[in-house]
Amino acid sequence: MYRLGQRSRQRLSGVHPDLVRVVERAIAITQVDFTVLEGVRSVKRQSALLTQGATTTMRSRHLTGHAVDLGAWIEGELRWDWPLYYKIAKAMKQAANELSIPMTWGGDWKKFKDGPHFQLAWGRYPAKQEEAV
Repeated sequence: MYRLGQRSRQRLSGVHPDLVRVVERAIAITQVDFTVLEGVRSVKRQSALLTQGATTTMRSRHLTGHAVDLGAWIEGELRWDWPLYYKIAKAMKQAANELSIPMTWGGDWKKFKDGPHFQLAWGRYPAKQEEAV
């Protein structure tokens, strides 16, 4: 069983409590250790990521604390191999299901697949762009 480190907990600051609950449950049941790469994101950072091509939108759920990016943490190293993200997604989906919290995984998107990205469902967790940091 894995647990969140201090840095991951800090990066969950400002993230919606329901998503934090999902991440905390997922780390306890995952087959692959993970770290929280990013939670709440500033408009400036989002704009920079858009310029770099690392995102396709300025309507990111990160801006309102409704999304997290998780990274596979293997032997003290961040890894980007897709099979690892399917395993993390399995734990996140199971945790969300257990807690009855609707969530979307970026790896399931048809366009711009985003393996590290998990967000609360828009329908149950609407957020106005004005709420952005």
